[in-house]
Amino acid sequence: MTGFPEIVTRLPEADAPFRDIKVWLLQGPTASAIFVEAMADSEVPVHSHGVQWGTVVAGELVLTVAGRTRTYHPGEEYLIPAGVPHSATLKKGVRVIDFFDDPNRYRPKKG
Repeated sequence: MTGFPEIVTRLPEADAPFRDIKVWLLQGPTASAIFVEAMADSEVPVHSHGVQWGTVVAGELVLTVAGRTRTYHPGEEYLIPAGVPHSATLKKGVRVIDFFDDPNRYRPKKG
């Protein structure tokens, strides 16, 4: 069961290496967006990539960007510049929408 509506959960699931996190993918020609929901408390290890903008829809997200940690709640947004190391702790039930300047940041999960 997910908190996102069917209009989101009908999207393809992303092939993402995260445990206990569901990710639905929307790809465009110049960018992509993912809809993220943590099914249990989960960790995303330190990594970096192109520009990422996101907003918390529900729950609580703990984000560490360039060594600074902040907790985000529904309605709050964040911007991670290109190449900046970051990690996250997703609390069970958190729902996030992330937007990337890379249309191929994630690929659809295969069958």
